[in-house]
Amino acid sequence: MTVKPGLPGNDETGIIVVDHGSRRDESNRMLLEVAMGFRASSGYRTVEPAHMELVEPSIRTAFTKCVDAGSQLVVVFPWFLLPGRHWTKDIPDLTAAAAADHFGVHWMVAAPFGLHPDMMNTMNQRIEMCLERAAGTRTACDFCDNGRGCELKTS
Repeated sequence: MTVKPGLPGNDETGIIVVDHGSRRDESNRMLLEVAMGFRASSGYRTVEPAHMELVEPSIRTAFTKCVDAGSQLVVVFPWFLLPGRHWTKDIPDLTAAAAADHFGVHWMVAAPFGLHPDMMNTMNQRIEMCLERAAGTRTACDFCDNGRGCELKTS
């Protein structure tokens, strides 16, 4: 458990992993997998997925689930690569509206991935996997095992 002086511990901190939301069920299911994987690896007891729009669960729904689970602090993590309007305006506005239903609960919006050094490693791994697939030394990766992607094309 990470000690955060003056803040609730991991058991009283809820995490919401939020993406844009998609009309593609596959994309929405992937966010659920992200949330479950983070819950299993992070030490936070309460981790909920949320979508900004289009489909449930919404930020409001996820916020309520966190509070119902005993969260005194809710941290919203934008599942976005770069900072932009969603991070600076849309997500904070949606979170503030959700928090208004829960007097006394603290909340914050964390930074998106941005230029975190691990992103460069991940980028390199994805490129290498795709090149291996194009070379015929890999059948698929964890992302494109459905037969799409990583296909070498010629113009």
